[in-house]
Amino acid sequence: MKKMTLIIKDVILVFALLGFVSSATYSQEQRGANAIALKTIADIVASINHFPSDSDKATLGEIAGNDELAQGVRAMATAVSGISHGATDEGKAAMASIQQNAQAPDRAKQLAGIIASINHTASDGEKATLAQLFP
Repeated sequence: MKKMTLIIKDVILVFALLGFVSSATYSQEQRGANAIALKTIADIVASINHFPSDSDKATLGEIAGNDELAQGVRAMATAVSGISHGATDEGKAAMASIQQNAQAPDRAKQLAGIIASINHTASDGEKATLAQLFP
């Protein structure tokens, strides 16, 4: 009986560890997807000339509609998609919210600042910053 109890405890421990590992893997996958989306957004921002191209808007729409990505990432995609010479008031407000979010990574905050301040195109300095933040 004692041996059976130990086996049951071992089985429970194994399942608990498997659950932890699978949730950790999911978190890593989710972080990876967010990082890829941020890189894509940064590349589009660096290439904007007055407004995103139709193919860029389609890509941004896919990012914005992906519920598995972080809300801030989706908000950035929406804000960039709406750029026409500059970000809309709604886009600027969303980017300000990201910049004020203590949990947002610094590079996401910097990208949000660039999105909010874009004026027809990203400046050479902003493009250099984006290339450094999102190689």
